[in-house]
Amino acid sequence: MASSRLLMIIAIVAVFVPSILAAEHMVGDKTGWTPGFDYQTWAHGKAFLVGDTLVFKYTPGEHNVLRVNGTGFQECKAANDTVPLSTGNDVIPLSTPGRKWYICGVAKHCESGNQKLFITVLPQSASPATSPSPTPTGTSPSGAAGNFASRYYGFIVAIVGILG
Repeated sequence: MASSRLLMIIAIVAVFVPSILAAEHMVGDKTGWTPGFDYQTWAHGKAFLVGDTLVFKYTPGEHNVLRVNGTGFQECKAANDTVPLSTGNDVIPLSTPGRKWYICGVAKHCESGNQKLFITVLPQSASPATSPSPTPTGTSPSGAAGNFASRYYGFIVAIVGILG
């Protein structure tokens, strides 16, 4: 009896942990994706992990989202074959670790220095409490441990309910 309960718990953990731990990051929070907002300050202290998503919300036609490399980020230029995201509710899954760069390609929004975002996506197994900052300065994020811990809260509650 105890072994079947343990097997059920292991199965539940294997199926649900990735989705429980994934976070949706609304870029700019309530402000959304718009000029005049400091997205690097917004990203500072947040833990971006493989499995999370970025959501860019804006008025379609007024902005877009372009995925670029580091040079494109610095120069506010996308490669010629870059397809802009332009729905106004663009969801980008963070499926691989590493640096990610996003800019707005409308008018001079990127050149204004604010409508651009750089993050570092960490592997799911990384501990955000000791991970590098998503900002280019490389300082340690404050509050990331709380973000990471809150992802486990629902999972722990579910396991306790099963064991109870």
